[in-house]
Amino acid sequence: MASSILLVEDDERLAELVAEALRKAGYEVSLAATGPEGERLMREQPFDVVLLDGHLPGKDGFDVLRDVRPVFHGRIVMLTARDDDIDQVLGLEGGADDYITKPVAPRVLLARLKALLRREVAAASEADDDANLRFGELLIRPAARDVLRGGERVELTTAEYELLLFLAERAGQVVSRDDIMQGLRGLEFDGLDRAIDARVSRLRKKIGDDAQAAERIKTVRGQGYLFARD
Repeated sequence: MASSILLVEDDERLAELVAEALRKAGYEVSLAATGPEGERLMREQPFDVVLLDGHLPGKDGFDVLRDVRPVFHGRIVMLTARDDDIDQVLGLEGGADDYITKPVAPRVLLARLKALLRREVAAASEADDDANLRFGELLIRPAARDVLRGGERVELTTAEYELLLFLAERAGQVVSRDDIMQGLRGLEFDGLDRAIDARVSRLRKKIGDDAQAAERIKTVRGQGYLFARD
């Protein structure tokens, strides 16, 4: 499966040129032209790599990096015309995995991306297999932060992945909505918030669990959810 890349760049012509080079190299590319739009996509979709411009309308790229890094688990590369040492330090210390100064030749950008993705694959392959969680055809790999179903990758948002891992690590136990809220967001469940139920419903569809007769993520009436062991 092709690696997915989000390019957050407000220069439309430059964005199209970079996107074209990436697509020709076999990557799946999404575009965002503002800081808020890029941050929203990063929070909603599990991109492999984000190329984030440092100077963006609506919200500065460095501010986006600071705010989204705690919840986005893909690679983030600052791609910016700023070449001051302090900006590079801010980017790397803020959680960026690499820092590339524009203008950059397409072949150099592609080489840096390939090197970054190779390091990620190597890290995942070296992870202890005992840390993986397998339930039938469903495989959760915490080191790689991905989920496979029958060998095929399941595309999950960061929030969906965190919920699945939280439940799977407690397989065989009934977990209340309050436990989930406390564990994932540090908030107390007020009995009215149905965001958890909606997220479970989406998660069931993605892992092939029949919502009408769920076998993997079961609803325990009045108590919460049970992630079933095989």
